[in-house]
Amino acid sequence: MSDFFSDGWSTFIAAVTVIGLVFCIAILLVAARRRPMANDNTTGHVWDQDLRELNNPLPMWWMGLFVITVLFAGAYLALYPGLGSAKGTLAWSSVAEHDRDTAAARAAMAPVYQRFASMTPAQLAADNEARGIGERLFGNYCAGCHGGDAKGSKGFPNLTDKDWLWGGEYDNIVETLTKGRQGQMPPMAAAVGSPEDVKNVANYVLSLSDSPHNSLAAQLGKEKFVVCAACHGPAGKGNTALGAPNLTDKTWLHGWGEDAVMAMVNNGKTNVMPAHGEKLTPEQIRVLAAYVWGFSNAR
Repeated sequence: MSDFFSDGWSTFIAAVTVIGLVFCIAILLVAARRRPMANDNTTGHVWDQDLRELNNPLPMWWMGLFVITVLFAGAYLALYPGLGSAKGTLAWSSVAEHDRDTAAARAAMAPVYQRFASMTPAQLAADNEARGIGERLFGNYCAGCHGGDAKGSKGFPNLTDKDWLWGGEYDNIVETLTKGRQGQMPPMAAAVGSPEDVKNVANYVLSLSDSPHNSLAAQLGKEKFVVCAACHGPAGKGNTALGAPNLTDKTWLHGWGEDAVMAMVNNGKTNVMPAHGEKLTPEQIRVLAAYVWGFSNAR
């Protein structure tokens, strides 16, 4: 976003802020001037024959509060960010305060994570304290996509079964959490052939999991499946090194049926699991990975 702004904007904002404070004082001075407009201390305005507007001076307590407010604003702007890009004499920033709070929280939790250091993934998954921490981390960083029950939804993997695109071992989960994943299925219609060929391949793919399909179309599509086998394997069992799903089970991440498979072949799909290596410490990732690992393994 910084590319869209120049130093001129910072100067403009600072100038408007300062002028605004000066204007407040000027308004106060003008309003404080008491100029009787009639001999009876009124403005000369009369309503309903005897209702007159008085020209009394502003209360001193009100003027004092007004001045204190302006002075406070000036002091605040001198100490803290507020005048454009000026950092203030205290050089305070929300980022620095967040970093200090985070460091303090991590220091307070260090003894707890130290106890977990010697535990195996299975022990972590069974430990009540580790599971409690893992549950909170999962709720904050994972549940938004995978759901509070970790069963996912269309486009977001179910973490409670044994179907893992990138491998479901503990080390695989740690790597996924730390570095993230980007799964990509390129559009393959041109490589498969005609639209009819795409339909036949879709039916062959459905036949691999014994899903409802057209048997004749599936037989015709078997030969064309060689294009898909480069990633999914000759038997359609998938490849965790590439994140290519197993096509022989009944797990369909992006929808199942002839139309869904054809859409995948025609259009491709890109799915991203964001990296958390910069958000979480290695100790937190270790506990969270064990918690996630425990969904699909006996505790």
